[in-house]
Amino acid sequence: MRILIVDDDLSTRNTLAGILRKCGHDVEMVSSGEEAWTVISQPDAPRLILLDWLMPGLNGLDLCKRIRSMDGDNPFYIIMLTVKDNKEDIVEGLDTGTDDYITKPFYPEELRARINAGYRIIKMQNRLLSQANDLRNSLDHIKTLQGILPICSFCKKIRDDKNYWQQLDEYISTHTEAMVSHSICPECLGIHYPEIHQRMIRKSTEEEENLN
Repeated sequence: MRILIVDDDLSTRNTLAGILRKCGHDVEMVSSGEEAWTVISQPDAPRLILLDWLMPGLNGLDLCKRIRSMDGDNPFYIIMLTVKDNKEDIVEGLDTGTDDYITKPFYPEELRARINAGYRIIKMQNRLLSQANDLRNSLDHIKTLQGILPICSFCKKIRDDKNYWQQLDEYISTHTEAMVSHSICPECLGIHYPEIHQRMIRKSTEEEENLN
């Protein structure tokens, strides 16, 4: 998992990175809130952030507020690093948008446990996002089938929303879960295969006479 460490102290950054890399995580490090914001603003930014509260310039609390003001379906999971351990500070951090916190000095086992908890939350969010996208796609297909379908008067092809003409059976297979099988209606059988059509009529007549 990709994790962003934001801390102005080099020793702390290296210690955190060493522990997380031993756990198999991919770690990125920055030394300020401003640098972190540049990384977080990218579409492929790490989704889990270890964020130091007390930093010069853009501190952890203000950066957290800025992150929570972003639009997006895939939110970040933020763990605040802080020397502050009284209840008022913890409440303030959680109210600002922090998901979890670790007090300094931290224990490696506690760090691993809280990272694992964040990883489970992110996995669940990704699964829900994927399901929501699938549902939106399904609803789009339903809306397409409920709307007016442009059909060619001659060949009966259907024009989709990308202005591409498809055979009717291909369109149905693409936009629904229905399976299409092919047959011939009696009228088309009489036009294209008149001999077979006549034999079927005679057979049906003979069967009715035998029944009578």
